[in-house]
Amino acid sequence: MAHLTKLTDTYTLSNGVKIPIVGFGTWQTPSGEVARDSVKAALDAGYRHIDTAAIYGNEESVGEGLKASGVDRHDIFLTTKLWNSDRGYDNTLKAIDTSLRKLGTDYVDLYLIHWGNPKAFRDHWQETNAETWRAWKKF
Repeated sequence: MAHLTKLTDTYTLSNGVKIPIVGFGTWQTPSGEVARDSVKAALDAGYRHIDTAAIYGNEESVGEGLKASGVDRHDIFLTTKLWNSDRGYDNTLKAIDTSLRKLGTDYVDLYLIHWGNPKAFRDHWQETNAETWRAWKKF
C-alpha cells in the first residue's frame, strides 16, 4: 500500500526545524479578499505551511487570513521571500521589517532570497549576497 502524504506530515531540516511537506502557495493570488479567504480556507482544511513573498503583493492579506483562521501562529510554518531590489544589508533589514509588519507577525519560519542570481547583481553578486546574509544574522 502506498504511503499517502498528509497535510500534517513534515520533514526535519538540518537545524532540527520541522517543515510541513505540503504547503499552500499564494503566488498569483490577488491581494484583498481572495488572498485572505484562501489562506483562511487552506488553514481550515488542515494546511500548516503558508508560502508568500514580498513581490506577490499580498503579504498583508495573507496575514489577515492567518489571523482570521484562529490557528495559533506557532502551529503555522510561514515562508516569505526577499525580492531582488531589496538585497544588500540595509535594504534587507528594511524588507524583513516591512514583510513582518504586513504579515502581522513578529517572525517568519523561513525567509528566502526569492531569486538567487538576478541580472542586476551579476557583476557584484558575491558582495551583495554577503551583505544580505550579514543582515539576516540580526534576526
